[in-house]
Amino acid sequence: MGDTIAFTEKLSEATEGNFQINTDGFPAYKDAIVYSFGAQLVDFAQVIKIYRSNQETKRATTSHIERQNLTVRMSMRRMTRLTNAFSKKWLNLKCAYALQFAYYNFCRPHTSLEKCTPAMVSGLTSHVWSIQELITEA
Repeated sequence: MGDTIAFTEKLSEATEGNFQINTDGFPAYKDAIVYSFGAQLVDFAQVIKIYRSNQETKRATTSHIERQNLTVRMSMRRMTRLTNAFSKKWLNLKCAYALQFAYYNFCRPHTSLEKCTPAMVSGLTSHVWSIQELITEA
């Protein structure tokens, strides 16, 4: 429960406004969300998959984060199994994640976004950044 609250506390500090949180069926999430977000307007849904049914709700889904986890595993060698490309220090791992997410959002055009980056679609930038621009501007 302590790790779950630590996670939801960080999430609460990093977000604002009304948004939706979708989790898997892990029981600790329910209490941790209430503890960390209190009276803040947050829509909370737990997705519990029943494999004998083909129905899937449209708004309550974990598919987005599952896809993000796959993207991270496929693009960061240190996140694959049986690797020798690991981080010996937490700071190195945090920096590797930061670089990966910055590249993904600012430098890598996505075909599903009509060859734009997520940062362009959200209005954070007007163009696809080069690696040099990412390293020198950030």
